[in-house]
Amino acid sequence: MSVRRLAEDQFQPAAFAFNKENAVWAEKTIKKYPEGRQQSAIIPLMMRAQEQEGWVTRAAIETIADMLDMAHIRALEVATFYTQFQLNPVGTKAHIQVCGTTPCMLRGAEGLVKVCKSKINGHAFERNADGTLSWEEVECQGACVNAPMVVIGKDTYEDLTPERLEEIIDAFSAGEGSKVPTGPQIDRVFSAPEGGLTSLTTEAPKAKSSAVAKTTAKAAPVAAPAPQPEAAPAKSSAAEGKPALTDKNRPAGIEKPATPDDLKLIAGVGPKIEAILHELGIFTFAQVASWHEAERHWVDGYLNFKGRIERDEWVKQAEALAKGGEAEYIKVFGKKPR
Repeated sequence: MSVRRLAEDQFQPAAFAFNKENAVWAEKTIKKYPEGRQQSAIIPLMMRAQEQEGWVTRAAIETIADMLDMAHIRALEVATFYTQFQLNPVGTKAHIQVCGTTPCMLRGAEGLVKVCKSKINGHAFERNADGTLSWEEVECQGACVNAPMVVIGKDTYEDLTPERLEEIIDAFSAGEGSKVPTGPQIDRVFSAPEGGLTSLTTEAPKAKSSAVAKTTAKAAPVAAPAPQPEAAPAKSSAAEGKPALTDKNRPAGIEKPATPDDLKLIAGVGPKIEAILHELGIFTFAQVASWHEAERHWVDGYLNFKGRIERDEWVKQAEALAKGGEAEYIKVFGKKPR
């Protein structure tokens, strides 16, 4: 394990205090623990201090220790043990944690590290010239299926290429990090296979009940099977392929607006799917929110999603985003849109 020390005195502020909102939150959090066990709140309080200040200062460690009636050295032990705590100033706009564990390394993490060195700083934990960006290499972040990946704040950015990471870094540098979709950066839903499901795509046939099976067995005479006629060739139908673009249930499209909505904020919509929706004239959250059942079925069939639009609640997601953007989405779903 690497040696972890507090930042030099020149970086340390003289004092620390939770802001009004966080002070109320901290008091409620401490009360969650049984009498005599309040010191167990050390990790959540220290994480909240890091979110407020950007990193964990000596003053924050000592203030939290006093709040929990514990020795300063005990709080310092926690801060220096867990690598989730940043003990030195990090980038004010983004601190990028590159996963360097085996799955990510095999899938190109070294290329991501090179990008960080070239665009931020040649050394981990060192900030760029204006102090807005920093980076480090970390251990497994739990998204091995979507390797390689990085963590920025509380969000993961997966299935990365060096070129895509450069774009993400540029977005955060420009103060537009909130516009970058989180999760997979390719046409993949969470950790599902690329390009859609390859197995378990149909429902299993329902088995007959044991009572029906026994009755059938008793009633069936023992005889040689009768010759069967040749099966007729299957008739083609729209259900076996994409529905027709002229189908009456196709959702109405519109001319591309000057600033289309970022449909990729809808979980289940990646860059490829967004491009297809644009081809169909779908550019806004309000359009998706207005789809009735037949229209949803048409789009689902056109995308060969096999019910995914309903499962992922596209309409509900779109309604929230159309009503109040990310804030309304978080209010409805309890998390940021991807």
